Amino acid sequence: METPASTVKSWLGVAVITASLFTFVTTELMPVGLLTPIGASLGISVGVAGLMVTLYGVSAGLGVPFIVAWTRRVNRRALLSALLTVLAIGNLITAISPNYPLVLTARLLMGFANGVFWAIGVSMAMRLVPQHRAGRAAAVALSGISIATVAGIPLGTFLESLTSWRTTFLIWSGLSALVLVAVAAVVPSLPSSNAVPVREVFALPLKNIPLRLVMITVALYVLGHFAAYTFVRPFLEENSSVTPGFIATLLIVYGAGGAIGNFVAGYTTTLNLAATFAIARAGLVAALLLLLTIGHTTPGAIIALALWGISFGAANLCQINLTLAAAPNTFEAAMSINTLAYNTSIALGALLGGLTADQSSVTSAVYFGLALTTASLLTTLIRRRSSTTATGATQP
Repeated sequence: METPASTVKSWLGVAVITASLFTFVTTELMPVGLLTPIGASLGISVGVAGLMVTLYGVSAGLGVPFIVAWTRRVNRRALLSALLTVLAIGNLITAISPNYPLVLTARLLMGFANGVFWAIGVSMAMRLVPQHRAGRAAAVALSGISIATVAGIPLGTFLESLTSWRTTFLIWSGLSALVLVAVAAVVPSLPSSNAVPVREVFALPLKNIPLRLVMITVALYVLGHFAAYTFVRPFLEENSSVTPGFIATLLIVYGAGGAIGNFVAGYTTTLNLAATFAIARAGLVAALLLLLTIGHTTPGAIIALALWGISFGAANLCQINLTLAAAPNTFEAAMSINTLAYNTSIALGALLGGLTADQSSVTSAVYFGLALTTASLLTTLIRRRSSTTATGATQP
């Protein structure tokens, strides 16, 4: 039976997991708001600077199934502490690095830690509370993404405008260390549960058709999102007269939208998960269209970024719930496959967007992102129509 004290302690643990997610997300996406000054400081193009996101995503995606399987007997609190240690040291190296290759090396190593956290973090939050509260705990933990985009990434952009991009990463190194202390103080021991060997991890999407379908749709919309979002600052600078302060404001608008989308989806997914996911991706398509057509105006940019944030926040919560529904008994293993697809798509999206931006223009990168998010939505709509035709009933 729960007592008020145990309830408070459980939710404090969820809050610390949320803070961990905030720290990982801001570290991963901080370069998005700093591409221009980083490129200027290190003498590289915007597209090459985007490799800070690409390599981070590559290691986060490709390494996670192996590391999660190899650490399947490691206590999850101890593992999270190790991951935050890597993050603190990596951000410190980034801040003091004398050259770009060392920056990329640090980002590559931090990416491995990020991927493992994504595989275990949400499930840790869900285990800290009673089973009937697990969905709410997942939504709270995932709000760390929204908090990162509302406060973390814009704050990093603002700090850079006052000091330098190096100071921003130095501050985030200290933040990583503080969250590490909080994990040690608040999160209880969590022995590993339902982790499986490497070969079984990779076999999951082959044997589990619903999980495979989720991964395909997730990969497409994440590819599209990051092909465009990685270069949102250069796009706004190229297509409208904006200041760094206004860009920070727009990123706050985007993040606030993400918080709203996450909150709303926390309720609508219990009513119709498949429909919520489809509507969220339709919102991504609409947001990119708005950015391309009216994003050169101040109201247009605000509307586009707000809708973009709402839609992406909702889509992220949906895809976590769909992964859980597809593989409830092997959730950590399924999340490692999810993380592989998600972060590899981040890397490829940033890479392909960067190539498009350098070879053509940043506007072309946004068009490329639009095409991929549209493909994700169409894939679902076509599959549902085929299912309805074949069975006479719509499948989720």
